[in-house]
Amino acid sequence: MRSSSPAVPATALARQLARWLPAPAEAPRQDVAERLGQWLNVKEAIALHTAQAAIAAAGQAARPVPAAELAALQQRLQAELQRVRSVLAASITARDPSHRSDANDLDLEFALLHQRLNDQQRRMELSVDALRGHVRQQLARAAPALARLAALDQQMEQLFGGREQRLLTTLPAHLKARFGALRREASASGAPHDLAWLRRFEGEFEQLLLAELDLRLQPVTGLIDSIDT
Repeated sequence: MRSSSPAVPATALARQLARWLPAPAEAPRQDVAERLGQWLNVKEAIALHTAQAAIAAAGQAARPVPAAELAALQQRLQAELQRVRSVLAASITARDPSHRSDANDLDLEFALLHQRLNDQQRRMELSVDALRGHVRQQLARAAPALARLAALDQQMEQLFGGREQRLLTTLPAHLKARFGALRREASASGAPHDLAWLRRFEGEFEQLLLAELDLRLQPVTGLIDSIDT
């Protein structure tokens, strides 16, 4: 009998969406390898298999470095990670102080938020992708094991990055459904011009984007954390 694998913790993004959506039917338990296997077609599985030689070669080309250099490298990369996280988080939570919501034009309110979502997702994608590539370059020169990890991460990004992006493009539909649900609740309460529900939605909107930022940064965080393990 196959031993059970520990459950993979849900991301903040998944937990946020779970509060908005009906509870799904209980799915059969699967380990991580089985779940990832469902994301790959035959061509992609073959590509991952053949990449093992390139990953091994990356480790052979790297030189061992002193522990002090690794510690200094980790400190620098953690500072860069924190800088990118802080800049993007500040951008997500920044609001136009001159904007005044119009209870008579709520479709415009959602359109503005939708545009804000698109802008923030593009900003996150550009910044996080650049950081991830930079971290891989640094690890490729740090130590043989870290060089192999950097090569593996590049392969995983190529295989799974497209699927992640497709999943993230579904967020506007979830936001629209949540916007509509809160709007209907406010209308049913007999206070259609009370925009307290819109303020609540804006807060949830920002929390969702912050959760997406956390999701996008997880691979980079893992690479940096691996330096001292």
